[in-house]
Amino acid sequence: MLERLFHLSERRSTVGAEVRGGLVTFVTMAYIVVLNPLILGSLDPSAPSAKRDVLGATLSVPQVAAVTALVAGVMTILFGLIANFPFALATGLGINTLVAVTIAPQMTWPEAMGLVVVEGVIIVILGLTGFRTAVFAAIPDALKIAIAAGIGAFIALIGLVDAGFVRRLPDAANTTVPVGLGIEGSIASWPTAVFCVGLLLTSVLVARGTKAGILIGVVATTVLAIVVEAIAQVGPSNGTNPKGWNLGYPGLPSSVVGIPDLSLVGDVSLGAFTRLPIIAVTLLVFTLVLANFFDAMGTMTGLGRQAGLLDEKGQLPNIGRALVVEGAGAVAGGAASSSSNTVFVESASGIASGARTGLANVVTGVLFLAAMFFTPLYEVVPVEAAAPALVVVGALMMGGVRDIEWGEFRVALPVFLTIVVMPFTYSIANGIGVGFISWVVLHAATGRARTLHPLMWVVAVAFVAYFAVGPISAALGG
Repeated sequence: MLERLFHLSERRSTVGAEVRGGLVTFVTMAYIVVLNPLILGSLDPSAPSAKRDVLGATLSVPQVAAVTALVAGVMTILFGLIANFPFALATGLGINTLVAVTIAPQMTWPEAMGLVVVEGVIIVILGLTGFRTAVFAAIPDALKIAIAAGIGAFIALIGLVDAGFVRRLPDAANTTVPVGLGIEGSIASWPTAVFCVGLLLTSVLVARGTKAGILIGVVATTVLAIVVEAIAQVGPSNGTNPKGWNLGYPGLPSSVVGIPDLSLVGDVSLGAFTRLPIIAVTLLVFTLVLANFFDAMGTMTGLGRQAGLLDEKGQLPNIGRALVVEGAGAVAGGAASSSSNTVFVESASGIASGARTGLANVVTGVLFLAAMFFTPLYEVVPVEAAAPALVVVGALMMGGVRDIEWGEFRVALPVFLTIVVMPFTYSIANGIGVGFISWVVLHAATGRARTLHPLMWVVAVAFVAYFAVGPISAALGG
C-alpha cells in the first residue's frame, strides 16, 4: 500500500528513511508551535506589549498553540498524500508578523484572519488556473539555483540566530555593526556552547556519511543540553535572561499531556471590507498574496532541487497539484486563526536525512497532531539542539552555485542579490523579488529583452509594487 501511494522504490527511498526524515523535519520545525503563539498571542492581555486588535482584544497563547499544531498536522499530511513531496507545512513566519503587527491593529482578529482566508482563496485559484505553474516554469535555471542557495543561507542564519551564536547588538541603532557574535563577542552562554558542540558533532557525522547523522546529532545535542541544564541550571530565556535557553527547555516537564483548546477554529469574518476603505484592504490582500505566492514557490524550488526531484527541465513533477494544496494551507490557517500556512524550509533537514516522498510528511503531520496533546514533552528539545541541523542543511543547499555562470555579470548580480537578500532581510520573497527585478533590468538593458519570458516582466512589475506598497498606500490615503 505504501509503495502504491508514495512510489518509494521509484524515488529510491525506504520506509525507514521516510520515517527518519519525517521525524527530523518535525524536530527542526516544532518550534513553530511555541513561536507562533508568541507572535500572534499574548500571555498577559493587560501587558503593554500585548498584541491587540482594533477593539483591544487579544488571542490566548494556548489557543494559538493548539490551532498551530492542528493546521500544521492536517495540511502536512494532506500535502504528503496529494502532492507526494516531503515538504511539511506550518504557519509562515513573516506573514504571521504582518498579521499581528500591521493588519490586526486596523481591524478585529476574526477580520484579520478573514483576509488571510481571502488571500488563500486567491492563491488556490491562481494554482488551479495554472498561473503559478506558468510562473514557476518561466524562472531561469540560474535564478532557481540561486533561490535554493539563498534558502540555504537563510535557514543557516535562522539556526545561528535561534542558537544565540549571532545576536542583535543592544546599541545597534547607534553603531554601524547591527549584529555580533554571541554576547559581547564571546560564546558566553551554555546554550550557545551546546549549539557549537552540536554543530561540530552533526557536521562530523554528515562528513563521515553516517546514516541518520542529522537525527543522531539532534538527539545527542538534546541529551547534552539536558545534562548541562541539570548541572549549570541556566533556566529559560523568557526574553529577560540572555544566557538562557531560547525556545524549549531541556528539563523534566511539569506535565506530559494536555487537552488542546480549539475554540479559535472557524472564528473568522469578512468585516474588514466594510471597516476599511476598499483600496486599503486590497493593498493588504495584495501584500499577503505576493509574499505567500513566491515564498512557497521559492521554497519548493529549493527543496525539490535538494531532494533530486526536479525533471530534466528543472521542474517539479505535478507541481500544479502541490501549489494548489499549499494554497489551501493559507485558507486553513486563516480559518483556524493560526495565520497562513506554507511550505517550511526546515523540511530540508528531513530531506538531508533521506526523505523523498510524502510518507515523510505523514510522519511529520502525525507528530504535529500529537503535539497538540504532548506540548510539554516535545518542548524538552531546545532550539539550540535543533539549530545545528539547519546550519548543516544550509551548507548542503549551497552546492548548486557551482553551476552558475559567474563570469556573466547580467546573471551573476541577480543571482548574488537573490542569495544574500534572503538572509539579510529574513524573507524568501524579498530575495526572489530583488532577483526578478534585477534580472529583467540587466537583461533588457544589455540587449537580451527577447530572451525574457513575458511572465518575468509581469512578476518584476508586481514586485516593484510589492516593495513600494507603503508609499502607494500612503499616496492613496490607505
